[in-house]
Amino acid sequence: MNPAEEAEKLRATAGPASGRSIIGETTEAVHKFLLEGYKLTDSPPRIEEELKFVPKDREEILYIYMYRVAQNQNLMNQKRLRQAPVFVKDDPEKTGEVYYHRPPVLLDLFYLISVHSKFRSDAERLLGWVLLRLNEATHLIYRPRRFLLPDGREVDSLGRPYDVKNFEGQRTNSEGELEEDDGLFIEKVSLALVDDLTVGDAINLFTLHEAPYRPFLTYRARVALDGPLYKSSGGATIRLPRLERASPPSDGQGDSPNGRKRTGSGPPPTIKTPPGPKPYMLRKNADADNESED
Repeated sequence: MNPAEEAEKLRATAGPASGRSIIGETTEAVHKFLLEGYKLTDSPPRIEEELKFVPKDREEILYIYMYRVAQNQNLMNQKRLRQAPVFVKDDPEKTGEVYYHRPPVLLDLFYLISVHSKFRSDAERLLGWVLLRLNEATHLIYRPRRFLLPDGREVDSLGRPYDVKNFEGQRTNSEGELEEDDGLFIEKVSLALVDDLTVGDAINLFTLHEAPYRPFLTYRARVALDGPLYKSSGGATIRLPRLERASPPSDGQGDSPNGRKRTGSGPPPTIKTPPGPKPYMLRKNADADNESED
Protein backbone atom coordinates (compact mmCIF):
# COMPACT_ATOMS: atom_id res chain seq x y z
CA MET A 1 0.00 0.00 0.00
CA ASN A 2 1.50 3.33 -1.09
CA PRO A 3 1.51 6.43 1.14
CA ALA A 4 -1.44 7.99 -0.73
CA GLU A 5 -3.61 4.92 -0.11
CA GLU A 6 -2.54 4.80 3.54
CA ALA A 7 -3.48 8.47 3.98
CA GLU A 8 -6.87 7.87 2.34
CA LYS A 9 -7.53 4.88 4.61
CA LEU A 10 -6.55 6.95 7.63
CA ARG A 11 -8.90 9.79 6.68
CA ALA A 12 -11.76 7.32 6.39
CA THR A 13 -11.45 6.51 10.10
CA ALA A 14 -11.08 10.14 11.22
CA GLY A 15 -13.67 12.10 13.10
CA PRO A 16 -14.51 15.81 12.90
CA ALA A 17 -11.81 18.31 13.84
CA SER A 18 -12.05 19.12 17.55
CA GLY A 19 -10.69 22.67 17.28
CA ARG A 20 -12.38 23.82 14.11
CA SER A 21 -14.25 26.70 15.81
CA ILE A 22 -11.67 27.95 18.32
CA ILE A 23 -10.68 31.01 16.23
CA GLY A 24 -14.25 32.29 16.01
CA GLU A 25 -14.85 31.48 19.68
CA THR A 26 -11.80 33.55 20.61
CA THR A 27 -13.13 36.59 18.74
CA GLU A 28 -16.52 36.16 20.40
CA ALA A 29 -14.79 35.88 23.78
CA VAL A 30 -13.10 39.26 23.21
CA HIS A 31 -16.48 40.85 22.39
CA LYS A 32 -18.16 39.29 25.41
CA PHE A 33 -15.38 40.23 27.83
CA LEU A 34 -15.52 43.89 26.81
CA LEU A 35 -19.31 44.18 26.86
CA GLU A 36 -19.68 42.48 30.24
CA GLY A 37 -17.23 44.86 31.90
CA TYR A 38 -18.51 48.13 30.46
CA LYS A 39 -19.94 50.41 33.18
CA LEU A 40 -19.03 53.92 32.01
CA THR A 41 -22.45 54.77 30.60
CA ASP A 42 -25.88 53.23 30.54
CA SER A 43 -25.52 51.90 26.99
CA PRO A 44 -22.37 49.99 25.94
CA PRO A 45 -20.56 50.91 22.72
CA ARG A 46 -21.39 49.17 19.51
CA ILE A 47 -18.89 46.55 18.36
CA GLU A 48 -18.03 46.53 14.66
CA GLU A 49 -15.66 44.41 12.59
CA GLU A 50 -15.80 46.59 9.47
CA LEU A 51 -13.22 49.35 9.76
CA LYS A 52 -14.89 51.51 7.13
CA PHE A 53 -18.18 51.68 9.01
CA VAL A 54 -18.93 55.24 10.20
CA PRO A 55 -22.13 55.84 12.23
CA LYS A 56 -24.43 58.68 11.25
CA ASP A 57 -25.66 59.51 14.73
CA ARG A 58 -22.17 59.83 16.22
CA GLU A 59 -22.57 56.84 18.51
CA GLU A 60 -19.54 55.23 20.15
CA ILE A 61 -18.04 52.41 18.13
CA LEU A 62 -15.53 49.81 19.21
CA TYR A 63 -13.73 48.25 16.23
CA ILE A 64 -12.30 44.75 16.72
CA TYR A 65 -10.63 43.40 13.61
CA MET A 66 -8.48 40.27 13.35
CA TYR A 67 -5.92 41.20 10.71
CA ARG A 68 -3.33 38.41 10.94
CA VAL A 69 -2.98 34.74 11.83
CA ALA A 70 0.51 33.31 12.25
CA GLN A 71 1.99 30.07 13.49
CA ASN A 72 3.75 30.23 16.82
CA GLN A 73 7.40 29.87 15.84
CA ASN A 74 8.46 29.05 19.40
CA LEU A 75 6.08 26.10 19.78
CA MET A 76 6.06 24.21 16.49
CA ASN A 77 4.99 20.56 16.63
CA GLN A 78 5.86 17.74 14.30
CA LYS A 79 3.10 16.30 12.13
CA ARG A 80 3.51 12.62 12.96
CA LEU A 81 0.66 10.85 14.71
CA ARG A 82 0.75 10.26 18.43
CA GLN A 83 -1.67 8.96 21.02
CA ALA A 84 -4.32 11.51 21.91
CA PRO A 85 -4.83 12.44 25.58
CA VAL A 86 -8.31 10.94 25.60
CA PHE A 87 -8.74 8.26 28.23
CA VAL A 88 -11.96 6.49 27.31
CA LYS A 89 -12.38 3.50 29.61
CA ASP A 90 -13.11 0.93 26.91
CA ASP A 91 -12.07 -2.68 27.33
CA PRO A 92 -9.03 -3.08 25.03
CA GLU A 93 -9.61 -6.83 24.69
CA LYS A 94 -13.16 -6.33 23.41
CA THR A 95 -13.12 -3.06 21.50
CA GLY A 96 -9.40 -2.33 21.25
CA GLU A 97 -10.08 1.36 20.65
CA VAL A 98 -7.07 3.65 20.85
CA TYR A 99 -7.28 7.22 19.56
CA TYR A 100 -4.48 9.01 17.76
CA HIS A 101 -4.16 12.54 16.44
CA ARG A 102 -1.61 14.90 15.05
CA PRO A 103 -0.21 17.48 17.48
CA PRO A 104 -2.32 20.65 17.65
CA VAL A 105 -1.42 23.63 15.50
CA LEU A 106 -0.36 26.48 17.78
CA LEU A 107 -1.39 29.86 16.36
CA ASP A 108 -1.12 33.53 17.23
CA LEU A 109 -4.19 35.63 16.42
CA PHE A 110 -3.55 39.36 16.06
CA TYR A 111 -6.36 41.85 16.68
CA LEU A 112 -6.53 45.53 15.90
CA ILE A 113 -8.78 47.44 18.32
CA SER A 114 -9.80 51.00 17.59
CA VAL A 115 -12.53 53.37 18.78
CA HIS A 116 -14.77 56.07 17.35
CA SER A 117 -16.85 58.71 19.14
CA LYS A 118 -18.43 62.10 18.51
CA PHE A 119 -15.56 63.91 20.20
CA ARG A 120 -11.93 62.84 20.12
CA SER A 121 -11.64 63.17 23.91
CA ASP A 122 -14.48 60.66 24.34
CA ALA A 123 -12.75 58.27 21.96
CA GLU A 124 -9.51 58.56 23.92
CA ARG A 125 -11.39 57.93 27.16
CA LEU A 126 -12.93 54.80 25.68
CA LEU A 127 -9.56 53.63 24.38
CA GLY A 128 -8.05 53.96 27.85
CA TRP A 129 -10.87 51.91 29.34
CA VAL A 130 -10.31 49.18 26.72
CA LEU A 131 -6.64 49.08 27.62
CA LEU A 132 -7.36 48.61 31.32
CA ARG A 133 -10.19 46.16 30.75
CA LEU A 134 -8.17 43.83 28.52
CA ASN A 135 -5.30 44.02 30.98
CA GLU A 136 -7.51 42.00 33.34
CA ALA A 137 -8.09 39.25 30.76
CA THR A 138 -5.64 36.62 32.01
CA HIS A 139 -7.46 33.94 30.00
CA LEU A 140 -10.11 34.64 27.41
CA ILE A 141 -11.10 30.98 27.35
CA TYR A 142 -10.61 28.61 30.28
CA ARG A 143 -12.53 25.36 29.99
CA PRO A 144 -12.04 21.58 29.78
CA ARG A 145 -10.45 20.49 26.55
CA ARG A 146 -13.04 19.09 24.14
CA PHE A 147 -12.50 16.10 21.87
CA LEU A 148 -14.82 14.88 19.12
CA LEU A 149 -14.70 11.10 18.74
CA PRO A 150 -15.11 9.52 15.29
CA ASP A 151 -18.61 8.37 16.27
CA GLY A 152 -19.64 11.99 16.95
CA ARG A 153 -19.54 11.98 20.76
CA GLU A 154 -18.14 15.01 22.58
CA VAL A 155 -15.96 14.03 25.53
CA ASP A 156 -13.29 15.58 27.72
CA SER A 157 -9.84 14.12 28.32
CA LEU A 158 -11.25 11.73 30.95
CA GLY A 159 -13.77 10.24 28.53
CA ARG A 160 -16.81 11.81 30.21
CA PRO A 161 -19.62 13.52 28.25
CA TYR A 162 -18.38 17.04 27.63
CA ASP A 163 -19.52 19.69 30.08
CA VAL A 164 -17.92 23.11 29.87
CA LYS A 165 -18.51 23.68 33.60
CA ASN A 166 -17.20 20.34 34.85
CA PHE A 167 -13.66 20.92 36.14
CA GLU A 168 -13.57 17.90 38.43
CA GLY A 169 -10.58 15.61 37.91
CA GLN A 170 -12.45 12.49 39.00
CA ARG A 171 -15.25 10.49 37.52
CA THR A 172 -17.46 7.58 38.57
CA ASN A 173 -17.43 4.07 37.17
CA SER A 174 -20.43 1.86 36.41
CA GLU A 175 -20.84 1.06 40.11
CA GLY A 176 -20.91 4.73 41.15
CA GLU A 177 -17.46 4.72 42.74
CA LEU A 178 -14.90 7.45 42.14
CA GLU A 179 -11.95 6.59 39.92
CA GLU A 180 -8.55 8.24 40.07
CA ASP A 181 -7.21 9.50 36.73
CA ASP A 182 -4.23 11.45 35.49
CA GLY A 183 -6.15 14.71 35.65
CA LEU A 184 -8.30 16.87 33.42
CA PHE A 185 -6.76 18.65 30.43
CA ILE A 186 -7.69 22.33 30.29
CA GLU A 187 -7.97 24.52 27.19
CA LYS A 188 -6.56 28.02 27.73
CA VAL A 189 -6.47 31.04 25.42
CA SER A 190 -4.28 33.91 26.60
CA LEU A 191 -4.36 37.55 25.49
CA ALA A 192 -1.47 40.03 25.56
CA LEU A 193 -0.85 43.59 24.42
CA VAL A 194 1.80 43.65 21.68
CA ASP A 195 3.40 46.23 19.40
CA ASP A 196 2.80 44.46 16.11
CA LEU A 197 1.84 47.30 13.75
CA THR A 198 3.74 50.47 13.05
CA VAL A 199 1.89 53.69 12.28
CA GLY A 200 2.72 53.26 8.60
CA ASP A 201 1.34 49.72 8.58
CA ALA A 202 -1.82 50.91 10.30
CA ILE A 203 -2.28 53.74 7.78
CA ASN A 204 -1.96 51.26 4.93
CA LEU A 205 -4.46 48.95 6.62
CA PHE A 206 -7.03 51.70 7.17
CA THR A 207 -6.52 52.96 3.61
CA LEU A 208 -7.00 49.45 2.23
CA HIS A 209 -10.37 49.30 3.98
CA GLU A 210 -11.29 52.85 2.90
CA ALA A 211 -11.52 53.90 6.54
CA PRO A 212 -10.20 57.04 8.28
CA TYR A 213 -7.16 56.62 10.49
CA ARG A 214 -7.93 56.20 14.21
CA PRO A 215 -5.77 55.53 17.28
CA PHE A 216 -5.44 51.78 17.75
CA LEU A 217 -4.17 48.94 19.94
CA THR A 218 -2.87 45.55 18.86
CA TYR A 219 -3.36 42.34 20.85
CA ARG A 220 -2.18 38.77 20.42
CA ALA A 221 -4.23 35.73 21.40
CA ARG A 222 -2.59 32.30 21.49
CA VAL A 223 -4.72 29.28 20.62
CA ALA A 224 -4.25 25.59 19.86
CA LEU A 225 -6.18 23.94 17.03
CA ASP A 226 -6.88 20.26 17.62
CA GLY A 227 -7.39 18.15 14.50
CA PRO A 228 -9.48 15.02 14.05
CA LEU A 229 -9.08 11.85 16.10
CA TYR A 230 -8.20 8.57 14.42
CA LYS A 231 -9.44 5.30 15.88
CA SER A 232 -7.05 2.39 15.81
CA SER A 233 -8.17 -1.15 16.59
CA GLY A 234 -6.20 -4.24 17.43
CA GLY A 235 -2.73 -4.42 18.91
CA ALA A 236 -1.11 -6.61 21.51
CA THR A 237 -2.06 -6.72 25.17
CA ILE A 238 0.87 -7.13 27.56
CA ARG A 239 0.11 -8.32 31.07
CA LEU A 240 2.63 -7.90 33.86
CA PRO A 241 2.27 -9.62 37.25
CA ARG A 242 1.79 -7.38 40.24
CA LEU A 243 4.98 -6.76 42.19
CA GLU A 244 4.93 -8.31 45.66
CA ARG A 245 6.95 -7.35 48.69
CA ALA A 246 9.89 -9.71 49.19
CA SER A 247 10.17 -11.45 52.57
CA PRO A 248 13.25 -10.48 54.64
CA PRO A 249 16.11 -13.03 54.79
CA SER A 250 16.59 -15.29 57.78
CA ASP A 251 19.75 -13.48 58.97
CA GLY A 252 17.70 -10.40 59.89
CA GLN A 253 19.11 -8.02 57.28
CA GLY A 254 16.18 -6.89 55.20
CA ASP A 255 16.27 -5.21 51.79
CA SER A 256 13.90 -2.52 50.58
CA PRO A 257 11.73 -3.25 47.51
CA ASN A 258 14.23 -1.42 45.28
CA GLY A 259 17.08 -3.70 46.41
CA ARG A 260 18.85 -1.32 48.76
CA LYS A 261 19.70 -2.18 52.35
CA ARG A 262 17.27 -0.88 54.91
CA THR A 263 18.70 1.77 57.22
CA GLY A 264 19.18 0.59 60.79
CA SER A 265 18.77 -3.11 59.97
CA GLY A 266 21.40 -5.64 60.98
CA PRO A 267 24.62 -5.19 62.93
CA PRO A 268 26.74 -2.08 62.32
CA PRO A 269 29.43 -2.46 59.66
CA THR A 270 32.96 -3.29 60.85
CA ILE A 271 35.83 -0.95 60.06
CA LYS A 272 38.38 -2.67 57.87
CA THR A 273 41.96 -1.52 57.31
CA PRO A 274 43.29 -1.51 53.77
CA PRO A 275 45.57 -4.44 52.81
CA GLY A 276 49.35 -3.99 52.67
CA PRO A 277 52.05 -2.86 55.09
CA LYS A 278 51.29 -0.87 58.21
CA PRO A 279 50.49 2.76 57.30
CA TYR A 280 52.54 5.60 58.77
CA MET A 281 51.77 9.28 59.15
CA LEU A 282 53.85 11.19 56.61
CA ARG A 283 54.32 14.87 55.99
CA LYS A 284 56.29 16.96 53.54
CA ASN A 285 59.71 18.41 54.32
CA ALA A 286 58.34 21.84 53.46
CA ASP A 287 56.06 21.59 56.46
CA ALA A 288 59.05 20.91 58.74
CA ASP A 289 60.96 23.86 57.27
CA ASN A 290 58.05 26.17 58.01
CA GLU A 291 57.98 25.01 61.65
CA SER A 292 61.76 25.60 62.08
CA GLU A 293 61.48 29.14 60.69
CA ASP A 294 58.76 29.94 63.20
